[in-house]
Amino acid sequence: MKVKNGFVVRTVAGQSMVVPLGTASKNFEGFIKLNEAARLIWDMLVVGAERDEIVDRMAEVYDEIERAVLAADCDKFIRSLQEHDILE
Repeated sequence: MKVKNGFVVRTVAGQSMVVPLGTASKNFEGFIKLNEAARLIWDMLVVGAERDEIVDRMAEVYDEIERAVLAADCDKFIRSLQEHDILE
């Protein structure tokens, strides 16, 4: 999986947000706020990481949280990006 061209992360007042640029802004109006975990997922998707790689990394970073919970959160965020046609 990979983030489509035309979507970037910008930090505004300490908050990471996904914003569409150029033609992407015609299909997606607005922005997506990213918490720390969502930012980790986003950054990995930008370079084309697969779901299992992302969950493995999340398990390293958030070792106090059960892997199943992390996987469910990852899946939910990825589904949301897919529904908004942000992923290739």
